[in-house]
Amino acid sequence: MALVAVVGIVLACRVEQRIPARTPQAAPSLAGPSRAVAIDTAGGLLPVPPDSEIPAGEMGRAIRRGKALMASTRDSLPGSVGSALRCFSCHLRDGTQMRSFPLVGVYSRFPQYRSRNDLVNLLEDRINDCFERSLNGKTIPRDGRDMRDLIAWMAWISRGVAPPGELPGIGPGRITPIAGDTVRGREVFGQVCARCHGPDGQGTSLATPLWGPRSFNIGAGMARLRTAAAFLRYNMPVDRAVSLTDQQAFDVAAYLVSRPRPDFAAKALDWPNGDPPPDVAYPTRSGRKGGKAQGRKDARTQ
Repeated sequence: MALVAVVGIVLACRVEQRIPARTPQAAPSLAGPSRAVAIDTAGGLLPVPPDSEIPAGEMGRAIRRGKALMASTRDSLPGSVGSALRCFSCHLRDGTQMRSFPLVGVYSRFPQYRSRNDLVNLLEDRINDCFERSLNGKTIPRDGRDMRDLIAWMAWISRGVAPPGELPGIGPGRITPIAGDTVRGREVFGQVCARCHGPDGQGTSLATPLWGPRSFNIGAGMARLRTAAAFLRYNMPVDRAVSLTDQQAFDVAAYLVSRPRPDFAAKALDWPNGDPPPDVAYPTRSGRKGGKAQGRKDARTQ
């Protein structure tokens, strides 16, 4: 049941030797012609340009370093990561696996309104949100080299995907909500998940910790029941994915989200319009006033 990563795949075109400017209306110049995305239905992967076509020069160096930061986030940016996770812990197979928050096309999905902060977010905002929540860390400078390189790689794998970047399999997938049972979830965890994540959920050399001080914090999307259940249903265990039933996925998710994890100090400010998704496990300052549809949309990008 590993939140781990593996590989990526195909496509091509010419690139400029600079990181392109983005506007809400314009497709990134790095993207090239719009393309229809062919899906590998067997592997559930979204195609991306091969690394062999990454250009030489500064642009190529930025793209390659951006991918390296995704793969070794904690080692590369220890001051900004407070967990034992990396970006590819949730964005599986180098961000190409469907229904595991794939990053193919993400460059074309921003700017994007998010009800969680009631703002039109840029991609930089979304990246820093992950650093603070999913990685339980600190934001990185918006105009620094690390942010530029991360975005350069995301633009590269999104090449040819026109705005709004809506592709099959983005987000964690859909699963009909059902009640989860933590007792059953603990049993399934011990039988299926512990071999990779450890019997105490604190991680092993194979997989990341799922709760405790080295895991994602309560403000992360994966700390929500429905998001976690969908991710587990379609992606875990990593070597036998889509082998859990819907009920087992919700049972394990209920067990996971009930475990202790780091707090997120600013969580009370989330969903200022009072429209949090129904599975948000903490109170917000604005309370709950409905508006679930937008919350479901937010779940696609955690």
